[in-house]
Formats: sequence, structure tokens, C-alpha cells
Amino acid sequence: MKPANLQPPHEEDRTMSRSDPRRSAAAASARKSTDRRRIIIFATIGVVALLIVAAFVVGSRTPEVASVAPTLAQIKIGQDAPPFSVATTLGPRSVPSADKKPVLLEVFATWCPHCQRETTVLNGLFDRYGSKVDFVAVSGSPYAIDETSPESQADVVAFTERFKTRYPVAYDADLKVMKAYLQGGYPTMVLIGRDDKILWIKDGEITADALSKQMDLALKA
Repeated sequence: MKPANLQPPHEEDRTMSRSDPRRSAAAASARKSTDRRRIIIFATIGVVALLIVAAFVVGSRTPEVASVAPTLAQIKIGQDAPPFSVATTLGPRSVPSADKKPVLLEVFATWCPHCQRETTVLNGLFDRYGSKVDFVAVSGSPYAIDETSPESQADVVAFTERFKTRYPVAYDADLKVMKAYLQGGYPTMVLIGRDDKILWIKDGEITADALSKQMDLALKA
């Protein structure tokens, strides 16, 4: 019996047979490339979305620079000090001063790092001048120490305990003192003379020497 007459495959068939694996590999590579591009696109969209959300959250918070104040009271050296009365951790304080002593007023924010550091300065000065000058620090921000919650008396009390303030500190729920005295930044310091006129105004962190110099001048006046 003769074997079947097997014809060799045509050249075209051999070419197609050899090219099929390459085409499959190319198609697979193209699909992987497309998948990678899709992943990159979706990841980019996700990152952009997160940045937008983060920007919104940051923008809705209190000012980024802690010393920046949201308002500017129209007060000047030499004018009568706007009157106020507050209950402090050491009893009532008021302007005009009932005992006719000079008054050192601080308008502060519990969240402000400059105000937090200034407590050390004011503690030292209060120990030195507390019998000669009426000290009073009044809360002046609608935001608590976490920078988002509403300010409360409990927040101010927590501030005094955390930083061990020895001078009188008051919570001002209506922010009346802030609206009358606050300048471009926290803290704002205002020195008021025996005659109830404004002698000196300064905002931001202030050294003990600078404050001491102003209080000595007020005591001599």
C-alpha cells in the first residue's frame, strides 16, 4: 500500500502559521498598553480630585498664618479707649479702669501659636507689674484651639490650664473687645493710660523688654 500523497503546505500557509503568534503577542501588548494608559488616567483623575477636596478643606479653615487677624479695629494712639467690662479668671476687669491704673490689654486666639508663646512673657510681666498695672487678656476669635470648632468658655479655660497663665484671662462670647481693639494680627497688645487714653498699640509676638519699657512709661505718665 502506497502512503498517501501528502502535499507540502503552500508558502502562504506557512507564512500565516508563523505570523499568528506574533500577531497574538502584539495584540496582547497593545491591550496591556491600553490598560496601563487607563490606569494612569484614572489615577491622575483621583489625585486631582483629592487635591481639590484638600484645597476646599484648607480654604474653609481659619487663616493659614496664625498671626493674621480677620479684622482691623479703628483705634489710634491718643484717643479714648473703647469701654468694656469682662469677667476674668481673677475677677472683673474694665476700661475705664476702676482703680485708675494703666491697663495692658491683650486680644488673643487660643489657636494662635504666637499667643501661646506670649503666655510665658505675660506671666513674667504679671509677676513683676501685676500690682501696678491691670492686666487683662480677652479671647478674640470665633474659633477654638483646634481652629475649626466654635470658641467656648471651656476652650479658653483649657487654654489657661495648658499654658498655666497667672494673669487675668477672659472669654468674650460676643467678641466685643476684639471688634473694638484687634489690629492686623494675634496677639494684639494695647496699653491704656491712667487717663483712659490709648498710649501704645502693637500686634504679633512682643518681647518682655519691649512691653516692660512701655509699662514703665505708662507708670511715669
